[in-house]
Amino acid sequence: DTKKGAAAMITHMDNDVGKLIALLEELQLDKDTLVFFTSDNGPHSEGGHKHETFNSNGPLRGYKRDLYEGGIRVPTIAFWPGKIAAGGSSSEPLAFWDWLPTACELAGINSPEETDGVSFVPTLLGQESKQASHPYLFWKYGKKQALRRTNWKLVINNPEASPELYDLRTDIGETSNLAKDNPNLVAELHQLIKEASR
Repeated sequence: DTKKGAAAMITHMDNDVGKLIALLEELQLDKDTLVFFTSDNGPHSEGGHKHETFNSNGPLRGYKRDLYEGGIRVPTIAFWPGKIAAGGSSSEPLAFWDWLPTACELAGINSPEETDGVSFVPTLLGQESKQASHPYLFWKYGKKQALRRTNWKLVINNPEASPELYDLRTDIGETSNLAKDNPNLVAELHQLIKEASR
């Protein structure tokens, strides 16, 4: 029943998003409307649902409330005819705290000075050479902490646990812990975590 419910919800969601897009086109508002489709976390294992259903997180390890990629990495689809080229893609690592400066730029107003976010308007418009990149991304959930800088990601599941280091360029599933082979990098990223969590 849980799998049937998940399949039904996906079907309803797909149909309803299609109806919204069709209505925007019918009202000739599609070229003046930016539509985003995304999520705030990876698949969950709650209420009888299992994150493995329909291979929801693909090759990614973990699920909602984890700081592995399966819990925090989600796709975003953007639709804005005449502004965003159809079929384009980007692998720029962006985060939810980037939505505020992005919305501000789109609205033509200044973003608040105290924000960790960067506007991803250049990425949306296919101008990735103008895209500001994060020096690093930091997450914290309870005692769990993670930090990503370029392709390197450090995961600390609790203060007593040994740090885990992954190279996301070659190991998107976070299966090969490289911490023991890279103690200096672990120490460097760990210091950034301490600074970020102040």
